[in-house]
Amino acid sequence: MPALDIPFFGTLVLSLTLISASYTMAMAMGAGQGRPHLLPSARWGTYATCALILVAVCVLAYAFQVHDFRIRYVARYSDRSMPWWYLIASLWGGQDGSLLWWAFLLAGYTFFATRWLRGRYTELQPWILATLMSILIFFMVLMLFAANPFATYIRTTPGDGEGLNPLLQNYWMAIHPPSLYLGFVGWSVPFAILVAALITGRLGNEWVRAARLWSMIAWTFLSLGLLLGCLWSYEELGWGGYWAWDPVENASFMPWLVGTAYLHSVLIQERRHMMKVWNVFLLFLTFFLTIFGTFLTRSGLIASVHSFARSDIGQYFVWYMAFLIIVMAALMIWRLPKLKADNEIESLVSREFAFLLNNWVLLGMMVFVLIATTFPLLSQWMRGEEVTVGPGFYNKWMVPLGIVLLFLAGLGPLVAWRKATGSKLARALALPVGAGVAVAVLQLLFGARLGYPPIVERTEIYDTTTGAVLAWMTAVAPVVSFATCAFVLASVGQEFWRGVRVRMKKGEGSATALVRLVSKGRRRYGGYVVHIGIVFMFIGFTGAAYDVEQEKALRPGETMAIGQHTVRYDQPRMEADPNKRMIFTDMTLLDPSGAEKGQVAPAKFFYRTHPQMPTTEVAIRSRPAEDVYVIMSTVDPSTRRGTFRIIIRPLVAWIWLGGIVLLLGAILGMWPTGRELVREQAAGAGPRRLRFSPATAVVALAIALATMVAWIGVASAQVDDTSSTLHAGTVVLNNPTERQLFGRLLCQCGDCARLPLDTCACGWADDKRAEVRELLAAGVEPSTIQESYRAQYGAAALAIPSDKGLDRALWAVPIAAMVFAIGLVVFIGRRWQRRGAEAHAASAPNAEAELEYDSRLDEELKRIEES
Repeated sequence: MPALDIPFFGTLVLSLTLISASYTMAMAMGAGQGRPHLLPSARWGTYATCALILVAVCVLAYAFQVHDFRIRYVARYSDRSMPWWYLIASLWGGQDGSLLWWAFLLAGYTFFATRWLRGRYTELQPWILATLMSILIFFMVLMLFAANPFATYIRTTPGDGEGLNPLLQNYWMAIHPPSLYLGFVGWSVPFAILVAALITGRLGNEWVRAARLWSMIAWTFLSLGLLLGCLWSYEELGWGGYWAWDPVENASFMPWLVGTAYLHSVLIQERRHMMKVWNVFLLFLTFFLTIFGTFLTRSGLIASVHSFARSDIGQYFVWYMAFLIIVMAALMIWRLPKLKADNEIESLVSREFAFLLNNWVLLGMMVFVLIATTFPLLSQWMRGEEVTVGPGFYNKWMVPLGIVLLFLAGLGPLVAWRKATGSKLARALALPVGAGVAVAVLQLLFGARLGYPPIVERTEIYDTTTGAVLAWMTAVAPVVSFATCAFVLASVGQEFWRGVRVRMKKGEGSATALVRLVSKGRRRYGGYVVHIGIVFMFIGFTGAAYDVEQEKALRPGETMAIGQHTVRYDQPRMEADPNKRMIFTDMTLLDPSGAEKGQVAPAKFFYRTHPQMPTTEVAIRSRPAEDVYVIMSTVDPSTRRGTFRIIIRPLVAWIWLGGIVLLLGAILGMWPTGRELVREQAAGAGPRRLRFSPATAVVALAIALATMVAWIGVASAQVDDTSSTLHAGTVVLNNPTERQLFGRLLCQCGDCARLPLDTCACGWADDKRAEVRELLAAGVEPSTIQESYRAQYGAAALAIPSDKGLDRALWAVPIAAMVFAIGLVVFIGRRWQRRGAEAHAASAPNAEAELEYDSRLDEELKRIEES
């Protein structure tokens, strides 16, 4: 193919894809309206559409490989020095290409879903295909009219490209965005199944069973994408953390929260035929949030180090989101009579109500993140003043909510369906509660001996009454978190032991009993394994409360003691490759006796195409107990004197271990059982097609990615570090007061992404830090400095909003919402309980019937427990 034809051919393929998708959608809708002979045409049209998108992706990939810089997207995100694997990753490195990549992944899902649908769900099939085609049509229109990845320069073609951002030139670029996109795009298939069910009126459990596998696939990939994002942030941005509550991170987290709520809530519908409207709403909201998150990332409305430049595609997303809301509201209202629940909650002490509480907490967390993320825009629109909401504000609210959610994860398995008797619940709670209390007592008694500072020594700068209360809650959170982790582990372990014990009574050995128990209840016990993974991750999150950090300038041969470690600076060295120049500083870790126990080599990279943006490479020595996180801030080439920042981060490795366990649990939960395979064959899918089913393909890919995460989590990493393309270097902080204060004050130079002064290394930030240090030395209170900074630069200059004026709404609304939610839950729960009691009274009019009912209920609960 001549290079001259690439832009024209690529645009032609996109146009043909739009035509093919429109034709397929028309055929599918015709088949759904009583003309089944059109369904084969719709299927073949689907295959043709998917093939055309594959061709478009291959054309763009070829353009990168041959350096066709007449295409603007190729020129902006590649250069001639980049190796071929980074040229492939450049496909999704910018806005236009990422939209094509989104469409490509959606085409892949659509292809496998179409193959999977053959011989099953014939009533739903036409409308599933029509819905998937409608989503593809939207992205085709978006690319053809607003973000064409094959658009060319009108005048002069550059001789070389600008190159991919140095931060993106690493192996994470090859695995994190595709995983996250697979999670985002994957929710399109369950959404299409839901739309088909609403249109056809088949709103029993058929659509729930059809959507379950695809929901689990999407949730698994979204979880993997978030986990890899944490790893990338931890090893690449170099600030020592893994989650910064950046708007783009939040855009990925919100659909995960709602999707998790849906996966729990739908269990109630399958078992008790309840909460049908709620499940429809949750599944739609999950898909809607994937579109909303894409809008946030690509519209440029909210400042983020991850987001793309401001563009005109935002208006397309706004119209599409409005269309989705109108159509789904109309369908739900139309089908409300068929969405009526068959049962009611009979008791507040039941698994149904525990799951409902789980849903409310997850949805409440999503609403909080949504409001906090969009509050700068809302403030700008409502009063013409932008307010910044930084990580400190999120952590104050999300930490207690997360602990409550973790507690419910342990409580749910202990509570019986329909109704839990007091005596059984007390017996079930005894071991988990005892484990939680024991861990809390042990930590309070011996935590300081293990190197963890006492809670009472922790201080916090705050200027609000609410902030003071939340600061106290944050201070006690580590003890409560560890205790809750013990509670959940004991709860899940107890459930495994109960099942194994029942099978052992039948003569099976313990190992055989465990394997057969899990094999026959893969969905249930897969969920328990996921909960174990979540617990491990919470252990890692809690370790952040005990971080130790120190900064010091060293000459070769000098040492630096931090925690129970000593780090010796050996020497600097320089290396180079065709793409960059690298300056390493070799350092040795010493134990208390002075013996060497490992080497690290933090560095700085200077890329050929971006010499003004050096990246800082962190060095990490990871162990189960703690990570030694080393950053080289500067090194003087003449004296070889270097400035280093070292952070001791306890238990971080447990986050990556928990992520791997979570993925294994998700794979176990969606792996088909023998009974499900029989149903598949009865539905018309032969054994050959089953071996190549979407579930098998996704499971294999997830295992491969989980293995990669395991290798990365154990190995020490030497990776890039910076928080922005305009931020290079590391800030030296002298004490905890400076760290807290500078973390609240945002840079106002106008060039960087308004990073906190404890992170930004630009000249303006250096001058401002020197000015603030003079005030602190003169005895000025940190809260006074903070208020003066706000008065000088505005509310947007603070990372945490004040509790004054209209900013108070951001503190008051979560409190009011929580109080309202608790009251509403109690009100609705009592109402449902009263209805359940009335229905029960009607079915059991006398005491003998009541006793018989309770006896049957106990037998049912025992049978469920032993199954």
